[in-house]
Amino acid sequence: MTLHYRLDGPAHGVPLVLGPSLGTSTHVWDAVLDQLTREHRVLRFDLPGHGETPAFPVASVGALAEHVLAAATDAGFTRFHYAGISLGGAIGVHLALLAPERLSSLALICSSARFGEPAAWRERAADVRAHGTGVMPPVAATRWFAGEPGPLGERLLTDLAEVDAEGYAACCDALAAYDVRAHLDRVAAPTLVLAGRADPATPPAHARELADGVPAALVELPGAAHLAPVDRPDAVAAALLAHLSAAQPTDGHAAGTRVRRAVLGDAHVDRAKARTTDFTADFQDFITRYAWGGIWTRPGLDRRARSCVTLTALVAHGHHEELALHVRAALTNGLTREEIKEVLLQSAVYCGVPAANSAFAVAQRVLDEISAEEAP
Repeated sequence: MTLHYRLDGPAHGVPLVLGPSLGTSTHVWDAVLDQLTREHRVLRFDLPGHGETPAFPVASVGALAEHVLAAATDAGFTRFHYAGISLGGAIGVHLALLAPERLSSLALICSSARFGEPAAWRERAADVRAHGTGVMPPVAATRWFAGEPGPLGERLLTDLAEVDAEGYAACCDALAAYDVRAHLDRVAAPTLVLAGRADPATPPAHARELADGVPAALVELPGAAHLAPVDRPDAVAAALLAHLSAAQPTDGHAAGTRVRRAVLGDAHVDRAKARTTDFTADFQDFITRYAWGGIWTRPGLDRRARSCVTLTALVAHGHHEELALHVRAALTNGLTREEIKEVLLQSAVYCGVPAANSAFAVAQRVLDEISAEEAP
């Protein structure tokens, strides 16, 4: 009774384990994998009866966590970072309780300390045992995705229809018994809680309960339902990379470079690096090490909040070139166009109407450019 897993990323990368949501496979992480495997050795696993893992009895979510520990040990991971979606997040909480010495950090995505009433899970388990999972994709689509599923979403819905009925039902039974509300304060690992604002399965209130109980940093993503890494992959990857950088002991320049690339994009950082001269090298090192590695990696504010502060400061001082750069960065960090507009309106009151007028012109130009780039 072992979990199937797959490894991606550099052999000597920082170990990172990714846990899936109930009914999905390792493919639930496909949209963020390229970004996470730049510097991490990533282990993705399938739940019992899901993907390539055969069905076997599951006594509890804690028992699933023990199987994940066995997989990590088999892969050579002594200590590792962990991120999990929904049931995968519940497994992560148990990892933090069972083996805190092995967990470098924890990220709980669209998860909960208790997933509703036990009777509802037992009823779902009985229905699946009687009818299988083939009838579930239409209902799952309305809960998993904020909009149209897209190719990856369709792949995951197909995977759901092929999940072994007993394997799925056993996981439902485990969720029926899962309740860690009284134990959250025992989670010692640096923790990120990420919620989808459009998630009907685990609404943001569930995320706030987790974040308050641990306590942990909290990020809420607009335009994301239960499978946030599918709905908002760039924003999820950015939040995870910032969290991993902050939790991983490393020098400021390396951490700053990772965050700078995640927020501003590889193209911008590569251009800045190419333009660096002997005269500007020390300044580039300074902003990478202290601004990006020292401030942007701090856990006290999430990246959405840091983008709001940065936009306001740039409006106030009339730094229009930097403002254009950070309008793009704000979208990457999870702000919507409407939220950027609200930041600029707020700035009009406290920074002055002329400053905000110029800022709106800069932001409109950038947003029009982005729309043109996204057009077929």
